[in-house]
Amino acid sequence: MAQTNNLRNVCLISHGNAGKTSLLEAMLYHTKVIDRLGKVEDGNTISDYDAEEIKRGISINAALAPVPYKDIKINLIDAPGYFDFVGEQLEAAAAADGAVIVISGKSGVSAGTEKAWETAKKKGIPVIFFVNKMDNPKSDYEKIIAQMKDIFGKSVAPFTFPIKDGDKFKGYIDIVTMQAKLFDSGSSTYEDIPADMKELADANRDMLLEAVAEVNDEMMEKYFSGEPFTDEEIRVALKTGIGDGSVAPVICGAAYEDIGIHRLLHMIYEYMPAPDEAAPVMATDAKTGDAVELKCDPAAPFAAQVFKTVVDPYIGKMSIFKVLSGVAKPDMTVVNASTGENEKLGKLYTLCGKKQTEVKELVAGDIGVTNKLGKVNTCDTLCDPKLVVQADPIPFPKPVLSMAIVPKDKNDEDKIGTGLARLLEEDPTFKVEQNTETKQMVISGTGEQHLNIIVSKLASKFGVSVNLIEPKVPYRETIRKKVKVEGKHKKQSGGHGQYGHVWIEFEPCESEDLIFEEQVFGGSVPKNYFPAVEKGLRESMAHGVVAGYPVVNLKATLLDGSYHPVDSSEMAFKTAASLAYKAGLAQANPVLLEPIGSLKVVAKNAYTGDIVGDINKRRGRILGMNPLDGDMSEVVAEVPLSEMTKYATDLRAITNGRGSFDFAFDHYEEAPAPVREKVVAESQEEK
Repeated sequence: MAQTNNLRNVCLISHGNAGKTSLLEAMLYHTKVIDRLGKVEDGNTISDYDAEEIKRGISINAALAPVPYKDIKINLIDAPGYFDFVGEQLEAAAAADGAVIVISGKSGVSAGTEKAWETAKKKGIPVIFFVNKMDNPKSDYEKIIAQMKDIFGKSVAPFTFPIKDGDKFKGYIDIVTMQAKLFDSGSSTYEDIPADMKELADANRDMLLEAVAEVNDEMMEKYFSGEPFTDEEIRVALKTGIGDGSVAPVICGAAYEDIGIHRLLHMIYEYMPAPDEAAPVMATDAKTGDAVELKCDPAAPFAAQVFKTVVDPYIGKMSIFKVLSGVAKPDMTVVNASTGENEKLGKLYTLCGKKQTEVKELVAGDIGVTNKLGKVNTCDTLCDPKLVVQADPIPFPKPVLSMAIVPKDKNDEDKIGTGLARLLEEDPTFKVEQNTETKQMVISGTGEQHLNIIVSKLASKFGVSVNLIEPKVPYRETIRKKVKVEGKHKKQSGGHGQYGHVWIEFEPCESEDLIFEEQVFGGSVPKNYFPAVEKGLRESMAHGVVAGYPVVNLKATLLDGSYHPVDSSEMAFKTAASLAYKAGLAQANPVLLEPIGSLKVVAKNAYTGDIVGDINKRRGRILGMNPLDGDMSEVVAEVPLSEMTKYATDLRAITNGRGSFDFAFDHYEEAPAPVREKVVAESQEEK
């Protein structure tokens, strides 16, 4: 059983298609966990086992695989790189004490690389960069290093440089050991650094020693006195520098060629913190509300946070958790700090892709899974009843794209609800809303690919086929002038007739809700019918006369009318009020109102011109631009909701994935004539 100080929890994060899954596969193969190297394109890798991942050839879910190296266990978490699955990357980072950011030697630093760096920095975990695919003839390591220094700053420190023979990637020089490692037909040898690379190696060695010297005053003094550092001093100093983020090592390799894999494993072993060396997890005491520091100590009271949930129609619900303190054991009774309810842990397992291995315990710092905790969700903290604490939740982003679901078979509506509820349990970046006004079920997520995969999962896991359409826009209607109109309902059909008669003045007002007043003199309409008149108006306001949308900003004053002592009734006056409403609104210059939202876009200054141009095309109004740190700006605008459906996708294209935005409803305003005509035409077509 792994002990806390012999664990390393490391997430593999990057832009999509940089080769994280292939790197994990190579690490498993190198350490003999697997005896055959799987390939993403063949659909047989350990971490991409979901049917959707195999079908699409990309990672969709964060997947766990323990890798043994020397006397430690490295819990590697392979996170998807595509932006639509940012929630999975945040889950992986939440459980990790260090990150390996993978960069494609061919593509260099991409938007996803920058996002991965931001994720690691926000979490405060050390980073090792692995430049993969160096066997590709188009790879350019020195160009990538220059790019990285420009974007990520002076902490970037190359620990290895590739040795190439023409386009062939033969090995690398190691700046730390000042040796060359050459690979040939599956074997490797250590050699002297080639003469034509000696100058490069010496220059980078000097920079590395400068970084080592900056770790503390004692090392700085030794450096300036010209006294050489020992290997142990360099190792300790680099571990300190990597741990505090002042050094971000870069190594090169090729996953499929098994080059650089051993070096990466050794760097994780040497430089990544064990869980008890990492920054303590902060939590809140459920009773007192005080901040609590959870020490990663097996002797401390038990606490664990669920960082990922997987729902399988056959196996049920699997809660994947990291033990923050204490020891997890099967059949333990714990408290869910989020609900206050007791839960009983079932059997405990470790995961290698989809393969579960039962274990007798999981110590502080380790990662495992238990099944059938029905009321436990992602971010929940499970604790010893003696100390109930809630660890800080994972900061998931808000959904940015919403689409309405239309079942292909109307009889499937119940099954859709059940399927979506299960998928909600495993994906906190996904939301479902039943819009009572538009009578549509609307799902929201982080992008088109995300929502398409939700639809695919509904079909494959729950047997329900649906289409996605743009959600209806909740328009409103109002009037622009004051009118006085009559509403008369008179019906004689044997026995009691029906009689209700009103004169009502309609005018615009500021209140969204109806303002109803009466100025009836002389009892022409008895007081007991006033509520019926108001009720008739309120019910009528659900549908306006322009395109049938709800009416707002309306004041109605009951001025006069008449009644019949036998035939008048509440129903008759209600009907009379609705007749007055229809006549009045048609004469009162009715208009269509469209919802306008407040948009805030954050992106690099280089993109702001294109962003402003795009907002103008959407009938938006630019309200201002705020300069931010790091060559960034915030563009503030107001944009009609109807123009924003696919904005998340378009902004990604404009900014190469480097922009983010926040959009929230702000107010209604009169729709221009072309919009009104289009909405009226659509409304008539629907009828």
